[in-house]
Amino acid sequence: MKRRTLGTFGVLLAGAALLAGCGKSSSSDSNSGAKDAKKFPEATATGVAKKGGSLSIAEESDTPVKGVFLNELSDSQYDSDFMSFGNESLFATDDQYKITDKGAATFKMDRKAKTVTIEVKKGVKWSDGKQVTAKDVEYSYEIIANKASQSSRYTSSLADIVGLAEYHEGKSKKISGIEMPDGENGRKVVLHFKEMKPGMTQSGNGFFWEAAAPYHYLKDVPFSKLQSSDKVRKNPLFFGAYKLSKLVRGQSATWVRNPYYYRGKAKLDKITISVISPNSASQSIKSKKFDIIDVVNSQWKEVKGTKGYNFVAQIPLSYSYMGFKVGKWDKKTGSVKMNKNSKMSNRYLRQAMGYAMNVDEVNQHYTQGLSFRVKTLVPEAFGDFYDKSVKGFPLNIKKANALLDKAGYKKKKGETYRRDPNGKKLTIHLAAMSGSPNQEAIVQNYIQQWKKIGLHVTLTTGRLIEFNSFYDKVQNDDPSVDVFMAAWSLSSEPTQDDFYGAKAPYNFTRFATSENTKLLKEMGSEKSFNHSYRVQKFHEWQQYMQKEAFVIPLNNSYSIKAVDSKLINLSLKPSQMNNGYPLWYKVGFKK
Repeated sequence: MKRRTLGTFGVLLAGAALLAGCGKSSSSDSNSGAKDAKKFPEATATGVAKKGGSLSIAEESDTPVKGVFLNELSDSQYDSDFMSFGNESLFATDDQYKITDKGAATFKMDRKAKTVTIEVKKGVKWSDGKQVTAKDVEYSYEIIANKASQSSRYTSSLADIVGLAEYHEGKSKKISGIEMPDGENGRKVVLHFKEMKPGMTQSGNGFFWEAAAPYHYLKDVPFSKLQSSDKVRKNPLFFGAYKLSKLVRGQSATWVRNPYYYRGKAKLDKITISVISPNSASQSIKSKKFDIIDVVNSQWKEVKGTKGYNFVAQIPLSYSYMGFKVGKWDKKTGSVKMNKNSKMSNRYLRQAMGYAMNVDEVNQHYTQGLSFRVKTLVPEAFGDFYDKSVKGFPLNIKKANALLDKAGYKKKKGETYRRDPNGKKLTIHLAAMSGSPNQEAIVQNYIQQWKKIGLHVTLTTGRLIEFNSFYDKVQNDDPSVDVFMAAWSLSSEPTQDDFYGAKAPYNFTRFATSENTKLLKEMGSEKSFNHSYRVQKFHEWQQYMQKEAFVIPLNNSYSIKAVDSKLINLSLKPSQMNNGYPLWYKVGFKK
C-alpha cells in the first residue's frame, strides 16, 4: 500500500492503493475496520533488542520498482520505500514535524539576515567511510537545478534561494546564494533567501532541501547521465543505518549494516525488501511469510486475527484525488500554460463530475470504514490550517445534473449522452492506475455514475494503466488524458506551492490562475509569520479550490502494518522516524 507519512523530501507519487483501499470486494456495511484501527498503537513495544537477525519486508506493487536511488531525481513512493533503510534526511523532528538538532545536521534560521545555516555533524559518514561535507549539501541543489538532470524537484519554492534560478537558466556556473564558510570540505552551509517563509522551521517545507548527495562519488557522472548511472541505480551511497548489498532490479533489495553509521551499530544483520502482488497480501500475512507487511484494507477481515503479529496503525499525510487536464507544461519557461479552451476547462463540468461520484458508498463497500472521503486538499492533520467548513463533493446527482444544464451540456432527443455547449459529441478520457484487485470495479462504478448524469467517460487506452506508464502519461501531458485519478504522499508542512504553483512540475492539471498564484503567495509571505493571517489565507485557498474544482480530493485511509510480534522499537511517531520511515537502526528482535 503506497501510503506513508512523509517528512523530508516532500511530495511523492503514490500508487492505486490509496484510491481504493485495494483488495477484494467486501459487501460489509460496517465500520468495524476503522474501529479496530483506532485501537491500534502507533508503535510496537520498546526494549533492549538483541544484536543480529534478519528482517523480511513486503512491498506491495503490481509493477516493478523503477530503482532511481537518489532523492534529487526520484519521485516514486516505491523507490523511497526500497531505499529507506539507508536513506536518511539531514534533520530529525519533534512530533509536530518541527526540525530539531537531534539528526545528522543542525539548523539555524536568521529572519533578519534571511539565512538558514545547516551544519553537518562530525562523524556523519557515507557508507564508504567519507565524511558528509558542505559540498555534498550544496551538490544536491546543483542536481535539482541543473536542467540536464531533468529533476522534477526544481520548484518556485526552492528558487527563492538567491542565485538558484540563474544557475537553473545557465546564466551562472555557481549558485551564488549557497555559501560554504569553511570550504567545500567543511561541514557548514549558509543558504541565502530572497524572502523568509513561515514554514521554514518545519520539515518538508519545500523552501530548502533536506538531503545531501555524495559529491566525491558522483562528480564524474554528467548531470544528464545521473539518472541512468549504475552509481544511482545499482550501487548508491547513503549515510543511514544500512547499506545496499544486493539488488534484484525492480524486485528486491538486501541491506546490511553501514559500519560508519553516526548513531552507532544498527541492531539487525540484514533487511530484505521484496515486491509482492497486492492480491497475495492477505495470504502472505496468514502464512506469516514476512516480518513486516502492510495490510490491504479491504482484506482486513481476512487477516485481523492472525497470530504472531502486532498491528500498528496511523492515518498518513496523503490523499487520492481526481485531476482535470486544463493545459500543458511549458518546458521553455518552466511553468504551466493553461488552455482556457480545453475540454475540461468548464468549472461546472468539473464540479458535476465530483458530485456524481459515490465515494462514501465505495469506501463503505470495499474497506469496512478503513478508507474515508476527504473533503479538502489540506488534511485534517494540519490542525487549524484545515478548513472544516469545506464540504468537498458528497454524492448529489440532482446538483450534478443542474450544473451541467446550467453550463449548456445538453442531450439531443433520443441520445444517452450530453453534448458540449457547442453541440459537439463529448467523450471524456479517464486515466486510472492498476494496482489493486478491486480497482477495475471501482473505476467502472464511477463511469456508471457519470453515465447517470449523461457524461460519456471512457478509459484512456481502454484499460487501467500500470503505475510507471500512468505517471509517464500524466507528467508528459499525453493528449489521451482529460481526467486522471492519482494519489500523493505529502510532506509534513502544509505549504501548497509544490503541488499547485504555476512553476511546479507536479501541478499535473496545469491550471494557473492569477487568483491561485496570489493566494499561494499570501500563504507563504512575510505577513504569514502571523499565524492567524496564514490560517485565514489557507482557508481562502481551500474555498477557492472547492469552487474551481481543478482537483477533487477523494480518499485517505488508515494505514495498518502487521509487524512480527517479536520485533521491538518500531514507531510511526514523527519524532521516532526519519524522512517518514521508522528509525531502522533501533528496530530489532526481543532478547
